[in-house]
Amino acid sequence: MGRVPHRTPELDLASAARLDTAVVLSRLGSGVAGLTSAEAARRLDLVGPNAVRTHRVRAPAILFRQVRNPLLLLLLAAATVALVVGDRNDAIIIVAIVTLSVGLGFVNEYRSEQAVEALHSKIRHRVSVVREGRILELDVVDVVPGDVVHLRVGDVVPADLRLLEANGLACDESVLTGESVPVAKSTDPVRGEPSTHELGSCALMGTVVRAGAGAGVVVGTGSATEFGRIALRLGDRPSETAFQAGLRDFSRLLVGVAGVLTVAIFVINVALRRPLIDALLFSLAIAIGLTPQLLPAIVTVSLSTGTRALARRKVVVKRLVAIEDLANIDLLFTDKTGTLTEGAVAFAAALDAEGRPSDQVLRLGLVCTDVVVQDGRVVEGSPLDRALWEPVSERGVLVGSARLLDLVPFDHERRMMTGLVEDDGRRFVITKGAPEAIFQRCDRLPTTAEEVFRRAFDAGSRVVAVAQREVPADQASVSPADERDLELVGLLSFVDPPKADAGRSLARLAALGIAVKVVTGDNERVARAVAEELGLAVGATLTGSQLDRMSNEQLEAALPGTGIFARVDPEQKSRIIRVAQGSGADVAFLGDGANDAIALHDADVGISVDSATDVAKAGCGHRPA
Repeated sequence: MGRVPHRTPELDLASAARLDTAVVLSRLGSGVAGLTSAEAARRLDLVGPNAVRTHRVRAPAILFRQVRNPLLLLLLAAATVALVVGDRNDAIIIVAIVTLSVGLGFVNEYRSEQAVEALHSKIRHRVSVVREGRILELDVVDVVPGDVVHLRVGDVVPADLRLLEANGLACDESVLTGESVPVAKSTDPVRGEPSTHELGSCALMGTVVRAGAGAGVVVGTGSATEFGRIALRLGDRPSETAFQAGLRDFSRLLVGVAGVLTVAIFVINVALRRPLIDALLFSLAIAIGLTPQLLPAIVTVSLSTGTRALARRKVVVKRLVAIEDLANIDLLFTDKTGTLTEGAVAFAAALDAEGRPSDQVLRLGLVCTDVVVQDGRVVEGSPLDRALWEPVSERGVLVGSARLLDLVPFDHERRMMTGLVEDDGRRFVITKGAPEAIFQRCDRLPTTAEEVFRRAFDAGSRVVAVAQREVPADQASVSPADERDLELVGLLSFVDPPKADAGRSLARLAALGIAVKVVTGDNERVARAVAEELGLAVGATLTGSQLDRMSNEQLEAALPGTGIFARVDPEQKSRIIRVAQGSGADVAFLGDGANDAIALHDADVGISVDSATDVAKAGCGHRPA
C-alpha cells in the first residue's frame, strides 16, 4: 500500500470525479486492499465520526429564544423603573406576567422539540468495508476517508465515494436532487466541471443503490459530504420572519412613543414649576402605563392554543412563532417528488409505434429485464422494471414460455439494456432504453413513431423505447455490438402518480387565497404534467439553468407569472425563497428530502411530513422565536 502520510490526505469530490481511480487511491493514501486498522483509527481521530448534524433538544437555547422577545425586554425595563420609583406592586405584576409568558413559551416549545427529537430516530446501519484486504462489517460512523466500501442493491451510500467498480450500478439520488429516476454510475472519469447532477463516477452519501453492485473509495465523510453540507447550512442563523419583524417594529414604536411622551410631559411639568421629583415620577408612570403588559402573555397563550389544536391533528409545531406566520402565508412553494406525488415510479401503458395499447410490447419489456422474482414478488431490479412487473402473477402469465438467455445491463453511456430472448423456438435481441438512443439503432422508423413518443413526453411520462431483431437460433450470447438494425416495436411509459389527496389540498389552498408554486429537481415536462393533473395553475416554467442567468430583480419580476421551477438544486430553491420574501410575501415551503432542507430552513414556515428525511425535518421551523 506504500507509505501513508502522517496527516489524512484530502481530495474534493469534484476533483476525484475527474481523476482516474489509480490516481484517486494514491492521493488518498489507500489501495484496493483498503487501509490498515491502525491508519483507519488515526484518521478517525483526525476527521471525527462519519455523522452530520442531528437534532438535539437544548433547554438553554429554547429559554434564550423566549427572553429575546423585544416586547418582554421593554416590560422588564418598565418593571425596573417601577421598582426604582418605589412602585413595588406594579413591578411584581409585570415580572409575574413576563414569567408566565416566558414559561408558557418554554414549556410548549420544549415539548415540541422533544416530539421532533423522537421523530429523528437515528438510522444506524453497518457497511461492508475493506480493511487490510479483508471485508469487515463496520458501523457507518467508523468509515473514514480512504476506506474502500462495497455497495449492493438496497444499500444507503455511507459517504461520498469515488467508484472503483460499477457493475450495472444505479443510485437513487432524489434525496439530493429531487429527480425520481435513478442515476447510472460508472468508473469513467467525468469531463469538465461536474455538478451534483453529473457525478456519474461517484456515489453520494445518503443516496440509495437501486440496481447493480460496485465498490468505491471514500473521498469525504460527515459534514465534508454533499449531504453534510446541506445539514450544516441548517445551523446558519436565518433572517427573521414576517411576524417577528412586525413584533420588533411594534416594540420599537412603543419605545419611541413612550420616550417622546415621557420627555414631553417632564418638560411641561418643569415649565409649570412642578416639583422636579414629582414631574419625573409622573412621566415614568405615564411610560409604564403605555406599555401593554398583558400582550406577551396573550400572544403566547394564543399561539399555545394553536399548537394544541394542530397537535390533535398530529402536527408537531417546533416554534410557537410559526403559528402566526402559518396564518399569514400567501405563497406556498412545494416540492414535487414524494410531496405532491407518491415518490415511486408506476407503470402506465405499453403502446405500439402507432400509439395503440399493445400486450406484445409489454411482453417484450417484461422478458428483457433485470428483476429477480422470488416467492411471487420482485426482490431485486431497477425501479422501472420492478414497476413493470407488478402484479407478478399476471406478468408471469403474459411472459409465458419466453426465456431470457443473456443480458447486457443498462449503463449511462449506451442508455439501454439488451437481452437475448428465446420464444417459441426463435431467438431475438430485445433492446429497451432511452428513445433517442434506440432510434439511432433502428434501420427505419414508422412515420407515426415520433408523434407517439412526443405525446407521451408531453404527458409527463418517463418513456422507454422497445425494439427487437431476430437472430440465428444458435446464438448463445448478446453484446452491445448486437444493438443494431433494430425494428422499433413501441414504448413503455411510467409515471410517479400524484398523491390521492393532493388535488383536494391544492384546491383548498386556492380557496384560501394562497398561491402555490412547484419547485422541483425533476424534469419540467413531468412537473407540468403533474401540476396540470392536480388542477394547479401552471403559468410559465423556469429551469435551474435559466435561473442562473437571471438577476434577483429579474427573478422577482418573473415570480408572479411562474408556476413551476424545474431542474433546480438546493441553493437555487433557497434563492427563490429569499427573493419571494424580499418582494414582501409571507412564504411557506413544503418538502420531504434533504435537497429541500435549506429551503425549509429559509422559509417563513417550513412544513414537512412524517416520512421525510431527518435533515428535512431539522430544517422545519428552524427560526429563533
